[in-house]
This record gives sequence, structure tokens and C-alpha cells, in this order.
Amino acid sequence: MAKKPPANPEELSIWPDAHQMIEKARKEGIETVWDRLDEQTPSCKFCEQGLTCQKCSMGPCRITPGKEKRQRGVCGADADLTVARNFGRFVAGGAAAHSDHGRDLVETLRAIGKGETQDYQIRDGEKLRRIAEEIGLSTEGKDDKALALEVSEAFIDDFGFRTEHISFEGRVPPKRQESWKQLGVTPRGVDRDIVEMMHRTHMGVDSEPNSICLHAARVSLSDGWGGSMIATELSDIIFGTPTPNTSETNLAVLKEDQVNILVHGHSPIVSEMILAAARNPEMIEQAKAAGAKGINVAGLCCTGNEVLMRQGIPLAGNHLMTELAIITGAVDLIVVDYQCIMPSLTTVANCFQTRFVSTSEKARFSGGEHVELNVKNAATKSLELVAKAIEAYGERDQSRVDIPGEPVKLMSGFSNETILSALGGTPDPLLDAIKAGKVRGAVGIVGCNNPRLKHDYVHTELCKELIKRDILVLVTGCATVAMGKAGLMVPESAAMAGEGLRSVCESLGIPPVLHVGSCVDNSRILHLCGVLANALGVDISDLPVAASAPEWHSEKAVSIGLYAVCSGIYTHLGLPPHITGSELVTNLALSGLEDLVGAAFAVEPDPLKAAELIDQRISTKRQALGLTP
Repeated sequence: MAKKPPANPEELSIWPDAHQMIEKARKEGIETVWDRLDEQTPSCKFCEQGLTCQKCSMGPCRITPGKEKRQRGVCGADADLTVARNFGRFVAGGAAAHSDHGRDLVETLRAIGKGETQDYQIRDGEKLRRIAEEIGLSTEGKDDKALALEVSEAFIDDFGFRTEHISFEGRVPPKRQESWKQLGVTPRGVDRDIVEMMHRTHMGVDSEPNSICLHAARVSLSDGWGGSMIATELSDIIFGTPTPNTSETNLAVLKEDQVNILVHGHSPIVSEMILAAARNPEMIEQAKAAGAKGINVAGLCCTGNEVLMRQGIPLAGNHLMTELAIITGAVDLIVVDYQCIMPSLTTVANCFQTRFVSTSEKARFSGGEHVELNVKNAATKSLELVAKAIEAYGERDQSRVDIPGEPVKLMSGFSNETILSALGGTPDPLLDAIKAGKVRGAVGIVGCNNPRLKHDYVHTELCKELIKRDILVLVTGCATVAMGKAGLMVPESAAMAGEGLRSVCESLGIPPVLHVGSCVDNSRILHLCGVLANALGVDISDLPVAASAPEWHSEKAVSIGLYAVCSGIYTHLGLPPHITGSELVTNLALSGLEDLVGAAFAVEPDPLKAAELIDQRISTKRQALGLTP
């Protein structure tokens, strides 16, 4: 059978800079994510529906529910149990990733407190004291180092099993806490709940699908209100709480006449050090001596979100732009930490002068170089890495450099502290705007890209439709790049919003799409919902809010979606998780959870239909609060 011709770049992405780089990749014979997806299509239907099991050597097994044969695996597991086991482990993988990120921040704070690092320090001592008091620690007579050690020790307990509760449970509205208690899903400890999921899904342990799914809820809540929330708050303490700033996005943030360094992954622990090294006057002089005009640092994915929020560093792209950024030929160094880093990047980097360097002991990449950064050597090693970038610049073939388009402006830095400060230190003005119908509700649009969907199409069209309907949008992660490139993250974009939302945005000088951070910073949205619910004396599930992961792909995204739903937030997905082989699990996700936790999932790839579903939900919640729909 003849191989079908490749899709037009315009069918793969909505962005001209992506189109140009996809064409360049094809001309130069460089494989991209879309080429590999084409080779993997059609995908295995058993895997797609969650009906495969490889958890013991009696298998592997494939389940065919409703058929005469293979209705059960060798151990006797049917479709419902097989799907529930797989889903539980999928959630555990996502929660583990977020929470291990949080653990790294706890360890960094502990090193600061013990005086074991000179490279990291406390940049927001006021927040350190506020968090310490919130979790029950006395701050009187203690300096930042002493408090850093005590706070870190308290959060270490959140990862273990010495307590039955996590530190930030007090942020959860009382009604929500009670519903969790009744269901037996109150998060107890990050590692405890994740390890228990791995145990439950071992062959011959938990064989009741509903039981496994409820524990998946607990695991996700340990992520959202535990590991991720710890990561967010400690990042602010160590690196500074974000405040509004203006920056730029798309591939045009790369500079032909400068040394270009990309930071990629999720942790600010590495990227903040690289940025400091790139700003070192001696390194800038070395770059100029090599013929460059300076050193330019730009971000990819969530590491990019972290340095954008705090430092105003431009974003070169999101997940599906990572290979294309290197294909510009202008990238001299890409420094990665962990998560969402395609292994293919080393292959693409080796087609150019680009140095690919991994920095985490838990994330090494074949074909790349590894230089471990830790709390004791980060500053020194970062200078060495910037020197590698300068060396690579000297090897750059300028005839292969092709940087498409022009940068697009965007506004960032909307931490919860910033949002509440803009409102006068209280949520009341926002609640008043919601009551008056100027802001009908709020939606968090979060998450990844997925090449199975047209790149950034669902993100942007959904967002445009929501703000037209006076629904405020909060954005994190890879969705940030999409909204930024679409011009939705500048105050002028208020003109694209409905009359009510436009008036609120114009009065505050803010865009209708607020950037609140990286994927762990979805915990900011949880926290803000808790603040609003507590101010009204209601549960989060009573609020006119929703969440959406329109183009998700990762285990982390499923954990985010589940902790949002189990916190009471209706959540839209552009693609279903691998659960459709079980009618029981699918029905639980789409409707059954509504009765248990006051929210459920909706799956809809069409952005306009998704907007209508979300709008209906917000209208229903407004009516229940006695407000005009």
C-alpha cells in the first residue's frame, strides 16, 4: 500500500511560525512529533480503551467485553477492573511527577534553612512567615533560615505517613472537607497515597473498580492540595512571588545576533540559576568576544512559565514547538530539568550546533550531555553551561538560521497575591462583579498540547468564545503560549470580551485572560476557588467556575483534572482518557462523580460545543446562587 502524503502544515497547527519550521524540517529530513504520530496511526484499540494489562507475567492480557472470548484476563480481571487499575496507575504517575517537583522545592528550602547552600536564598520572607503561621508554626523571634527549616520539616511530613492530614487542608471549604471525609478520600500524605495506589493495583489486591477509582481521587487530591500546592508556595518563597510584567512569545523571541539559551521542563530550581549566569557581566563579555551582541534566554513549556511569571523571560513555545524551536538553527544551548521533554530533542539538537544538557539525576537523555545541578553547585555549573552556549554560538551555521515571524506581547505575573491586591486585598470586588453579572464566572484553561488535535486550535477558540460570554479565563502551562500568541493576554484584548468582562478588565488595566503560572500552579486556581467559596460560605462546587484541559496528553493532566473535579470543579477534556473500555468507569467520570463530589468530566473536542457546555454549567450554578444566569 502506498504511503499517504504528509499533512499540510496548516492542518497540523494554527501558527505560521510552526508551519515554516515544519516545512524546514521536511526539507532537511528532520523527523518531528507529527511524523511519528503518523507512523503510530492507527493506534491499538485495546490500549486506547484501557483494556490491556501487563501487570504480571501470567499475561499480557487483552480484554474484549461483551464478546464470547477474552472477557477476563488470566487472573480473572474483567474490563471494569482492568480499566480502573490502569486509570489508577495513570493518576498516580501524574501525582508523583508533580509532587516530586514539590519535594525538590522542600529539599531546597531545607538546605537554605540548614545553611547548606549559598546559591539559593529566601526572596519572599513575608510569604515564608505567612505560610509558617498558616500551617501552625510560631514565627516570633525566628529569622528566615530558622523558619525555612521548620517549614520544610512540616512539609516533609506531608509526603509521609506520620499524619492523617496535609498542611493546606485548612484552605479547603468545610463542606468540601466533610464530603471528602464521608467518601474516605481525604488526602493523607503524598507518598503514602501514591504508594497505596501502586499496591492496590497489584494483582490480587483491590479488585473492586469503584474502590480503586475513589482512591485515585484521593491520590489526585494529595497532588493538588499537597505536592503541587507545596511546589507553588515554596517557589514563591525561594524565587519571589510573581507580580505583573510584560513579555513576549513565539519563535521570534530567539535572536539571530545573540547566544540563545532555552530552558525547558518544569522546575525553577535550574532555570533561575541559568538566568542568573546568563546575566553575569563576565559571561556577557565572553559572548561579545565570540561575536554575539549578548545572551538571550527564553523558555519552553512550564519552566518557561516559571521564569515568565517571575522574571518576564519570553516564551519561545509550548510542547509541540520544542522541536521546532531547535529547527530554527538559532538555539545554542537547551537546558532541561524534567517532565514533558521529548526524547527526540537530542536527535534534533544533534542536527545543529545545539548543545542539549540535562541537569536532574532523575532525568537523563540518550544522545545528550548530563551536568547535574544541585543546591551546592548550581551557580558554578550554570556558568559552565552558559560557557557551552557561547562555544556553540561560535560553531553556528548562520546560513541555516531561520527565525520566523515577529514576537507577540503578553502580560503575566498574576499570582493570587497580585489578584487580591488588585482587588484591594479582598475577594469582595470580584464577588460583586460576579453577582452583578459583569463577570459571569471563571474558567481555568490548562495543560498540554497533543498532536492528535490541531495544535492550539481548541485552546484558542475555546478561550475566545468564553471571554465573549463574560467568562474570565485563568491560564497555565502550555495553554499560556497559545493564548499569548493569539493576542489574548494583553489589556487591549479586553475589546474581544463581552461588555461586562470588558468593563472590569479596562477598569483594572488587565487582560481577560490571566496567566497564573505553570502546571503545578493550577494549585493557585484551587486556592483561589477556596478563598471565594469561604468568602461566600459555600462549597467550591457551588461556584460558577469550571476547568478545561483542551489538548492534554500527560498523566499529570489527568491528575489535575481529577483533583479539580474532586474539589468540585466541572472539568472539560478535549480527548478522553484511556477508560472507554469500561462502561462503569466511563459513566462514573461523566456523571457518577456529580453525585459524589458535585462535579464531573465532560469530553468534547469541538471548542464551540465545549464552550456551550461550560456556559450551561456556569448558568446553572449562577441560578442556584440566586443570580441572573
